[in-house]
Amino acid sequence: MDIVSLTALFGWMTVLNFALLIISTLMLTLFRTPIIRIHSRLSGLEETALKPVYLYFLGFYKVLIIVFNLVPYLALKLL
Repeated sequence: MDIVSLTALFGWMTVLNFALLIISTLMLTLFRTPIIRIHSRLSGLEETALKPVYLYFLGFYKVLIIVFNLVPYLALKLL
């Protein structure tokens, strides 16, 4: 694989993962009550305990996207 192909790969990975992050954020924002009920039944957590878990998940996922997708893409673009 050459640098051009790797750059394209990391670029598309970044776009797709940020799209998934935006969709997840919108789903948790727009359909909060049904999602909280479903996850509360599945995990056994209280409904009040799930809100910080969602924020942690979204924040951690964003950091992972930046570290493993965006930074390598930018580094390859600078080469």
